[in-house]
Amino acid sequence: MGDVNLPEKDSLEYHAVMVHRDKIFHGRALAENGGDDSKLLTFSNAIETSHIPSLAYLHYANVSLGTPSLSFLVALDTGTSLLWVPCDCTDCVRSLVTSTPGVEINLNIYSTNSSSTSKDVACSSSLCERRNQCSESQSQCPYQVSYDSATTSSGILVEDVLRLKTDNHKPKDFNARVTFGCGRVQTGFYFNGTARNGLFGLGTGKTSVPSILSSQGLVADSFSMCFGFDVGRIKFGDKGSSDQEETPFNLMQQSPWYNVSVTQLSVGGNLSSPLDFTAIINSGTSYTFLSEPAYTALCDTFDSQTQQKRKSSDPGDLLEYCYEVSSDSTEFLIPNVTLIMKGGSRFNVYNPMVTITTNGTVTAYCLGVIKTSTGNFIGNYFMTGHKIVFNREKMVLGWKASNLAPSPMSTDAISPTASPSSTDEIPPTVSVPPGSVNDGTPKNGLNSKAPQYLIASSLLVLFLPILQIV
Repeated sequence: MGDVNLPEKDSLEYHAVMVHRDKIFHGRALAENGGDDSKLLTFSNAIETSHIPSLAYLHYANVSLGTPSLSFLVALDTGTSLLWVPCDCTDCVRSLVTSTPGVEINLNIYSTNSSSTSKDVACSSSLCERRNQCSESQSQCPYQVSYDSATTSSGILVEDVLRLKTDNHKPKDFNARVTFGCGRVQTGFYFNGTARNGLFGLGTGKTSVPSILSSQGLVADSFSMCFGFDVGRIKFGDKGSSDQEETPFNLMQQSPWYNVSVTQLSVGGNLSSPLDFTAIINSGTSYTFLSEPAYTALCDTFDSQTQQKRKSSDPGDLLEYCYEVSSDSTEFLIPNVTLIMKGGSRFNVYNPMVTITTNGTVTAYCLGVIKTSTGNFIGNYFMTGHKIVFNREKMVLGWKASNLAPSPMSTDAISPTASPSSTDEIPPTVSVPPGSVNDGTPKNGLNSKAPQYLIASSLLVLFLPILQIV
């Protein structure tokens, strides 16, 4: 299929490409469980999802579809409302090559003719949103997901079995019939970037898997995602816990997005003036996008409290607030960032920084915030260290510090595994040890006591430090 000529992973040029991808996706926003854990469902193949740096720093899951079942490595995206996978296509990404030791991994392609449980979705279906493109009511329902003229997925809607299991101490296999996209043509970042083997839309639309599962009475209309530093988890039907922080969703008609209000910022313990802006919680972007005045309120205050030397930036640099790391540095002090949400709950940002590497060595940290003149997005970096609950029954976003994985911060820093409650004040600064990122081999697993550095770049449960397409 040809190689993807990406710059060195974690280099400034690599982050520039990833920011460009997020900016494309950013544009789409514009154009409790009663103690019964048998009602929680998760993917059958694995408990964990994976945070994959080589694939734009998003969270991915290995999902199984059809009979016999085929596995797909799909990006988890709360900003869209359709699951789609490559299907019956002639120009699909069929394999990936790992950086170390250079192993080729084959990717599955779904076929409607190869699954005995596959069924076409007719244009007469209530889930068909493009009836105007149908010649008759019993025709196959077409779909198209488009973020710009260069990034699209198109094909037909089909219905088949999604392999799940109950998420409890005695898991049982569970098959649910869901509607998804048979993606015959993918372009742009859907072909050579983020969603090479499919996308799992988790938005509010009726075609999303959470919506389908809840409409069938299988689970509550809520789900949770844990954003670990290297791995994550997803639970369908999870309404969170009574001790979680919450803020209401803003009602937006015919919108798939989870929109909340931020009333103020706290940087290093210093409160900003009232801001009151809305933002979309989006697992489909890595970086956080802020418009004025929120961008300046956050970044300038952050910069004034950072002791490290700020790197000079060019006018075209999208990551504007970057700081040098010298070879003899023993710690890197950064001010803590907190978003104060509507209702007064505090969302502590445990992971505001991204690493910049040169020849595999960390040479700088950048604040993972991009200035935008349009809508505000809260991306993956800012959600790291949290369990996020998308409760569509109560119309609230919930969150709680997650103990899924160790924190990459130093032992005297506040971490998600040993954090105060979300309502407590966290120290004004955090000490982060500078160091080298991984070379592609998993080193600091969940049971490891080795220190973990901010954005461990290639630690994957699926062992997929992927660098190129073939």
